[in-house]
Amino acid sequence: MKVDDFSARPALGVGLKITAILLFTCMSAIIKSLADEVPAGESVFFRSFFAIPVILIWLAQRGKLKSGLKTQNPMGHVWRGLFGTTAMGLTFTGLGLLPLPEVTAIGFATPIFTVILAAVLLGEKIRLIRVSAVAIGLVGVMIILWPRFTSIGTMEQTATIGALLILMATMVRSLVQIHIRQLVQNEDTAAIVFYFSCTASLLALCTLPFGWVIPDLQTFGLLVLAGLIGGVAQILITSAYRFGSASMLAPYDYTSMLFAILLGYVFFAELPTMMMLAGAALVISAGALVIWRERQLGMERGKARSVTDPKA
Repeated sequence: MKVDDFSARPALGVGLKITAILLFTCMSAIIKSLADEVPAGESVFFRSFFAIPVILIWLAQRGKLKSGLKTQNPMGHVWRGLFGTTAMGLTFTGLGLLPLPEVTAIGFATPIFTVILAAVLLGEKIRLIRVSAVAIGLVGVMIILWPRFTSIGTMEQTATIGALLILMATMVRSLVQIHIRQLVQNEDTAAIVFYFSCTASLLALCTLPFGWVIPDLQTFGLLVLAGLIGGVAQILITSAYRFGSASMLAPYDYTSMLFAILLGYVFFAELPTMMMLAGAALVISAGALVIWRERQLGMERGKARSVTDPKA
């Protein structure tokens, strides 16, 4: 899909974006529910492999099955796959160790780390407003993580490991964002989505010797469902940016906290702490400030955001 296929229909864009975020959160809940039985590498494989037919059907329906998969930068897709698969594997492992709302809250720091990496790797100038946003966001992250580093006990140590894994995933995902900003300059968004699923499937297969299990029928069905939901969600989020600008749609990423709290409570009996919510509020505020400032500076990120998987 070319980003140039833009047609201003903001209500439709918002609806597609929120639906995509809900589906991604449901996918995370499925992966979390299977974390005690299925290794993260195996979950990454199912999430990636069973998204491929969904993406191919979507491209065929749009008449872009051939043109949408052309690439001028195959190694760029390999690197995107390597970074994204690493982030997804870390996230899926962390989901089994932390409450769903907490995983979501830490993940909101991605834009903060992206600003830092953009300055370091791309030489992007950041001034007072975005520096302030980074500082606020990092304070928020520390508030969320603080209980995990000050508690004692086996359960708390497990949660600390989970928090570190999600923090690492968030940093790697920031690197993915920087890489995608370069990749979208010459590559079709459909190609980026498709080749990520392919490379992630192949890379996840490399973990086969490390404890993969033969799932029972119900577990197999849930793993396939996670992949199908992930594929549909990716198509919806890509389509959303055909109808609304990045600056308008980006704040709706934060609806995932509401969905995570709801699903966490209903399916896992998880309730967020006041400290976690306070930290999340700071991180969300910082991310919103980054989005607002980039809009003021004319940095339209729609093409990069349209191929983003919140877990990779």
